[in-house]
Amino acid sequence: MFYDGVESFARSPSRVELSRRVSRAARGTICCASTTTVEVETGRTASISAPVLPFRVGHGFDLHRLEPGLPLTIGGIDIPHDRGCEAHSDGDVLLHCVVDAILGALSLPDIGQLFPDTDPRWRGAASSVFVKEAVKRMHEAGYELGNLDATLILQRPKLSPHKEEIRANLCSLLGVHPSVINIKAKTHEKVDSLGENRSIAAHTVVLLMRR
Repeated sequence: MFYDGVESFARSPSRVELSRRVSRAARGTICCASTTTVEVETGRTASISAPVLPFRVGHGFDLHRLEPGLPLTIGGIDIPHDRGCEAHSDGDVLLHCVVDAILGALSLPDIGQLFPDTDPRWRGAASSVFVKEAVKRMHEAGYELGNLDATLILQRPKLSPHKEEIRANLCSLLGVHPSVINIKAKTHEKVDSLGENRSIAAHTVVLLMRR
């Protein structure tokens, strides 16, 4: 009995060897678990289809430098001023960010990708062309404009006399009632390029609804 016990003890692995075996087994388990997780996650991702959402929200932003002697177009309306936007197209900061807001809500490429300034076709182009394309894609995706809220930021000129004309033109381009379009104008309190009348910027938020 004693001999057998000694022999059994001698054949049994040492604590160090047991530790090594446990460590190797643990590593193998972790490796297998990781592989399984990756496979499961890959399969789950591949099976996910695009959701059909009742609403989609998009935000657009644009900024252009103002230079003397150029025309100033905002929302498709010519605004009297001694400076205008330096841009490849007509530099309409409001329409540009409206387009980006709609495209963003639809998870589509932005205006710079669809209408790059490296393409001579868009040299001096009216931004209404870009809006019409964005609206077309919105309708093709099965959505319509719920409402639009825009903020223009410029030190000069005052936009109060032109806001209703700008809104009416936006309604025409987007095919919506005036009640769903809101336009605000803010100065930049004479701070940085916006406040020094060297640039103009705009923000737009849109809500798209399933048709």
